[in-house]
Amino acid sequence: MWNLSFPWWEFIVRGAVVYAFVLLLIRLGGKREIGQMGAGEFVAILLVSNAVQNSMNGGDNSISGGLILSVVIIGLSVMVAYLTYKSRKLENIIQGKPSVLIRNGEIIPKNLRKELLNIHELKTLLRRQGIQHLHDVDLATLESDGYISVHLKGEPIHGAANQPS
Repeated sequence: MWNLSFPWWEFIVRGAVVYAFVLLLIRLGGKREIGQMGAGEFVAILLVSNAVQNSMNGGDNSISGGLILSVVIIGLSVMVAYLTYKSRKLENIIQGKPSVLIRNGEIIPKNLRKELLNIHELKTLLRRQGIQHLHDVDLATLESDGYISVHLKGEPIHGAANQPS
């Protein structure tokens, strides 16, 4: 139950390699957050987690192996968060850059294609924010975390409302 099938350091290497690979796959997959995932994307995430399990534990079913892998995964997650906090360049590489989807009420088709969003999905996401018409939108940006930030036409620019006239 507690005996490892192979050296402890091999768990660290396996966990780090799989973590980096899955992070890369998710990064290549786009910016959608969990709440915006379609059924196919959600199933893919579940299947990837199952598929990489044995590559991390190498068939070891010990509690010790599971604990080592848990520490490695959480440690790598904290390290990535710290590194992206410290380096804007690394943040852009790992998390991606925001994409402008609408400017002055006009959809930017190239950016929609790049983000694998169609017009129907975009309109759905905007309706969830209470926006019914595209022409009301001054700027809509798909942030690196998958959230769509919207600035409506006629709204004061953030911070400008508190400035003296």
